[in-house]
Amino acid sequence: MIVANAIDDSSIKGRQRVVVLGSTGSIGTSTLDVLSRLPDRFQIVGLAAGSRGEELIEQARQYRPEWIALQHGVVSPSDLPANVECILDDPKELLRRVQDPSVDYVVSAIVGAAGLDCTWAALEAGKTVALANKESLVVAGQLVMALARKHGGRIIPVDSEHSAIFQAMAGSPVGVERVILTGSGGPFRGWSQEKLANATVEQALRHPTWKMGPKITVDSATLMNKALEVIEARWLFDLQAGQIDVVVHPESMIHSFVEFVDGSVLAQISPPDMRLPIQYALTYPERLPCPAQRMNWNQLSSFHFEPPDRTAFPALDLGFEVARQGGTTGAVLNAANEIAVASFLDRKLPFLNIARACRAVLDSHTFDPNPTLDGLRAADRWAREEVRRWTSLNP
Repeated sequence: MIVANAIDDSSIKGRQRVVVLGSTGSIGTSTLDVLSRLPDRFQIVGLAAGSRGEELIEQARQYRPEWIALQHGVVSPSDLPANVECILDDPKELLRRVQDPSVDYVVSAIVGAAGLDCTWAALEAGKTVALANKESLVVAGQLVMALARKHGGRIIPVDSEHSAIFQAMAGSPVGVERVILTGSGGPFRGWSQEKLANATVEQALRHPTWKMGPKITVDSATLMNKALEVIEARWLFDLQAGQIDVVVHPESMIHSFVEFVDGSVLAQISPPDMRLPIQYALTYPERLPCPAQRMNWNQLSSFHFEPPDRTAFPALDLGFEVARQGGTTGAVLNAANEIAVASFLDRKLPFLNIARACRAVLDSHTFDPNPTLDGLRAADRWAREEVRRWTSLNP
């Protein structure tokens, strides 16, 4: 059951106050573009970034939020516009700002498990979360969804695949038999394991469709991103692993399918532009004119589909395994992958060893089927250290 219910139009009084977490990333900048085009509807209250201080300052000058937060770095007050407050390296204060009663929407676009705390804080305060941080559900899906139900928080997906499913379901999972996540296949579509053994960082970062940060681009190259999306869909839409499938669709125009019990299949189709799912998450259930690209039906000749190569890309099977088992497996897989990808980007680990490291650590961890949030954090820390140890033995 997705935690997103229809909004009564009468509840929209004045501008909605929005906090954007991960504002300097690709999702964050696209979100700011969407918000800036709807000034009568939204007010940008706060922006948070990890380490891109100069970009955050420029955003503060352009969008004039009430505050900005920088996790790593220093910002001089003289660099900021008047009346823009700066929070430096203070996670507790950032969580307090996210939970402020005056905040209506929180866009959760921080990369990795680091985004969980803010997602958790927002839902605990009953906020509407436009969720781009899939790791929140990969790591703690069962707990996060229960928290949202308990406090009246709402989760509306921003990932193009999950937004497509949400739109095709029309907000309700009634009568759904299965969902099919689509993916471009990444830069290595069609490559054999033998060829992948020599894949370089530069090659992995050449995504054929999307412009994204390095971590998620590498995840797309290994198909780990699709594995994480399987886990996210399992919790977000209250599905079983057997109700989820993946198909490669190189054109990246059909963003996912929903198949219903009567045999009907609905899909959401649009050019690959993240501004569409971002805007829909912020304006749901309304649809407004959007700056996203439009379909050019005169130039479109065909759609292509093919099954993913699970032998060359074994990361995908890890996602289905975690979706079936739950418990601590999501936290372990996500943490292992984050460290393995970082090692690959640092040229310390071969491409194929990313999935191998994740497999080894997942197999060796002590499984807990019903962990607490602290237990998940402990599993996360253990997995990171274990991958570092594993990579030192298997460079």
